[in-house]
Amino acid sequence: MSNTVDLAKFNHSWYRPGNILLRALWFIKGRVLINTYFPWPMWVKRFTLRFFGAKLGRGVVIKPKVNIKYPWFLTVGDHVWIGEGVWIDNLGKVTIGNNVALSQGAMLLCGNHDYKKESFDLVVGDITIEDGAWIGAQAVVCPGVRVGSHAILTVGSVATKDLEPYGIYQGNPASKIRERVIQ
Repeated sequence: MSNTVDLAKFNHSWYRPGNILLRALWFIKGRVLINTYFPWPMWVKRFTLRFFGAKLGRGVVIKPKVNIKYPWFLTVGDHVWIGEGVWIDNLGKVTIGNNVALSQGAMLLCGNHDYKKESFDLVVGDITIEDGAWIGAQAVVCPGVRVGSHAILTVGSVATKDLEPYGIYQGNPASKIRERVIQ
């Protein structure tokens, strides 16, 4: 006989993502300046993210309707493209290298739940995306995953484990289908 999940026992009081006032201010500013279709100039978006603690390199492009949970847990390298509708659910640290492309609707998910526990405990894992990688449209990178240098996660695929450098990955869960050759 199996036990059952009891969500009344869920307790994530250990998780402290930042000051409540900072989070509330970010919730408002983020919705108005980042997670919107209003065509704010790129410098406004970059300034706002830096103001809230994100570390951004040069030439970062942030398209409309990008959702970033906590900018103070975000580090982005130079010349990174963050596509329309990207969701960076960074309950943990997200580190993005140089020349990375996150296509439309991609999701970087740092949080999950321990399905083996009756209380469905929160589990947090950091994500690292190395230089030159490409996360395809509607693709998902799960907690604790490292995407190797110049790896590709194809459209709609789900990375549940680390991706090797220069590998092209497809499916759910993603598996390597071939090597990436750059000419």
